[in-house]
Amino acid sequence: MNTIRKRKEELQWFAVYTRPKAEQKVKERLSVAGFDTFLPMQTVVKQWSDRKKKTQVPFINSYVFVKSTQKNLAQIYPTAGVLTILKYLGNYAVVKNYEIENLRILSTNSYSLTTVYKRPTGFAKGTKITVSEGAFKGLYGNYLSNSGKDKVIIEMEALGSYVEVTLPINSLQKV
Repeated sequence: MNTIRKRKEELQWFAVYTRPKAEQKVKERLSVAGFDTFLPMQTVVKQWSDRKKKTQVPFINSYVFVKSTQKNLAQIYPTAGVLTILKYLGNYAVVKNYEIENLRILSTNSYSLTTVYKRPTGFAKGTKITVSEGAFKGLYGNYLSNSGKDKVIIEMEALGSYVEVTLPINSLQKV
């Protein structure tokens, strides 16, 4: 029992909410302060009147993930650009390791992804799935809907958001 309590006091992932467009600076500042940080990025093509340019943008706007103990979270607040740390029912919300791993898998692939921040109407929670092959192998989540020929919605529970990934349905496996 004591071992379980000690583990809970060990390092866990938390979502730090930042000022708009300050994610990269907050990540750098927290890294310098000694925190293990993660900022999932994706490549997007931005269109200007005279050209197109590929650029890196955060996968989830205004969030940086920090691995810390709950006791050390107070040290994050004075960091310039930090607004708050995500809470749920008055306690700091712990981001599950598999959700961080999902974000790592999603951010290292350049396939068609769309982040959806609100649950689209008509969605019902489905079965737990994992991607068994291809570029997204290891991705874990809830199969919510086949929103087209080969699209699957993966739920990111900690942030209350959903990611739409285009991939073959036959690459999914029930957990």
